[in-house]
Amino acid sequence: MPFLEFVAGSISALKPVNVSSCLNHAYDGTMLYSNALDYLSQSDRRLTSHRKQVSSLQVFTAGCFSGMVQVLVCAPIDLVKVRLQGQTTAKRYRRPIHCVAVILQQEGVRGLYRGGAALALRDVPCYGLYFLPYELIRKALTETGEEPGTFAILMAGGVAGVVTWACATPMDVVKARLQMSGAGGQQYSGVLHCMRVSLKEEGVRVFFKGLLLNSVRAFPVNAVTFLTYESLLKSFCPSGK
Repeated sequence: MPFLEFVAGSISALKPVNVSSCLNHAYDGTMLYSNALDYLSQSDRRLTSHRKQVSSLQVFTAGCFSGMVQVLVCAPIDLVKVRLQGQTTAKRYRRPIHCVAVILQQEGVRGLYRGGAALALRDVPCYGLYFLPYELIRKALTETGEEPGTFAILMAGGVAGVVTWACATPMDVVKARLQMSGAGGQQYSGVLHCMRVSLKEEGVRVFFKGLLLNSVRAFPVNAVTFLTYESLLKSFCPSGK
């Protein structure tokens, strides 16, 4: 796939981005990942032999790329979500648009990317890890020369979601705390300062708050996400010979 086609494909995957899709952006990530993997492996995902050609490094790199793009596009929306969910009263932010206006007025454009470093540290490597176990598990559960079945896709997608959240939860905690620091929460000078203060005051367990709930939610959500993705891929891009 030529570089321009790769860029065009990646941009097209971002066109439907809105509030709901950014809060549930796993599917958009799979589309970006697919385009990136096609480019890195110089192959076409529609071909049956495609998945036999890619390496683990290519899978990880393509996942990291999709995570990076997600951060750039969705960081402001994620910030607004956290601010609205974290406020104890409706006096500070009345609705999403008002929240954005207040942040711009009080903190400037940079305020919309508060916690962006923590978000990047969470999403970029974790998207690489997200797709790597999926590809490996799906391949392990699929007979040689056969297309992956529903069970293989569901199991691979579910496990990938749980593994990813296990790695992402510590930085997710840090991200949320940094994002709330501009809305009356405890002030932190950066990612490392937030980690040091949190560790000193609450211990190591603070970095795994919500992991069990996230894991319980992640398995079915990501299993269905990948099943939907694979089904649409087969419908719109029938396998070549």
